[in-house]
Amino acid sequence: MSSLTGREVEVLLLLASGEQNRLLARRLGISERTVRAHTASIVRKLQLKSRFEAAIVAHLHADDIKDLETTQRSAA
Repeated sequence: MSSLTGREVEVLLLLASGEQNRLLARRLGISERTVRAHTASIVRKLQLKSRFEAAIVAHLHADDIKDLETTQRSAA
């Protein structure tokens, strides 16, 4: 998961909520198209098959992902 960018980590954490891309985009202050691009990148980088799988991974590993997000922020 360390290959994910900071924004991809944010999107991944929000995917666990099950909300639509439109709502995720609003929360992050980015376009829906950008959310879709980040989601596609997450799915590819984590070698998953779908957004649904990414949401499950995010839900199951939320604590680890949050730790990664914190580490990335402190390194920046």
